[in-house]
Amino acid sequence: MRRLWADAAKFAPTAYTVLITGESGVGKERVARWLHDASPRAAAAFVAVNCGALPDTLLESELFGYARGAFSGAAHDHPGIIEAAHRGTLFLDEVGDVSAAMQVKLLRILQERQVRRLGETSDRLVDVRFVVATNRDLRVEVAEQRFREDLYWRVRVLSLNVPPLRERREDLPALASELLARAAGLAARRIVGFTPRALDRLLQYGWPGNVRELEHVLEHACTVTRGPRVDVADLPESVREPGGASAIKSLDQLELEHIVATLHRNGGNHRRTAAQLAISVATLRRRLRSAGSAAAGRPGSPGNPDRQE
Repeated sequence: MRRLWADAAKFAPTAYTVLITGESGVGKERVARWLHDASPRAAAAFVAVNCGALPDTLLESELFGYARGAFSGAAHDHPGIIEAAHRGTLFLDEVGDVSAAMQVKLLRILQERQVRRLGETSDRLVDVRFVVATNRDLRVEVAEQRFREDLYWRVRVLSLNVPPLRERREDLPALASELLARAAGLAARRIVGFTPRALDRLLQYGWPGNVRELEHVLEHACTVTRGPRVDVADLPESVREPGGASAIKSLDQLELEHIVATLHRNGGNHRRTAAQLAISVATLRRRLRSAGSAAAGRPGSPGNPDRQE
């Protein structure tokens, strides 16, 4: 996260397009807003649009606007979102979900910085800083021909990757306190923090929904708690019950899962697996035995320690 914010601080003063990647709910829009607020464009508008939530026809009219009479019901001129972001920042979320036809239109606006409203024949110059985000791996999307390669290089001028919340648990106490204060304010509740037990439970949980899930959990807690501090009983059952599917796994568990998965990919070949894991065959056998792996005890299975080839 320190590297992320250090890079963001370098990117903010520029007008270059920034690609923000990360799992759903990690806070990509928060990063985009920070880039805007720390930029020379902070006094102008920050406009966000979720590209994946709108069908093509609606997305096009929302982005580019339309002229009076452009289609049935267009009773007046309507500037689009791109024009609304003039001299500011336009945040295009879930850009990996747009159709091939819309990708062509986005490529043109990124190249030319000109927009043409539906029903018009002339272009309008716009001064917009683009920040785009996706939870998809665009390199895979390009390789599988679902995302244009030329558009990929247009949006990936500068890039930031936001790690999932489970990989930055040291950020969770401060982040949870900030989100709790916001939720308590919206609920008009006087809630000042967490009990040690509740905070420990938040730290142990795996957060598959990332920051968005944390926000919703704290909104739930603010609704049900009756004291000045959130306790374990105020958390949703999915969070307060230890050992659930979303609980943080130990390093030993993660290591064993990685070993077994590699073993299966290699068809049970211990020598090849050990070479890929950069350990000896003896070490591989010992770790499987010490973990009590079921795969290690069944003759002929991928985890059979007697199988060499």
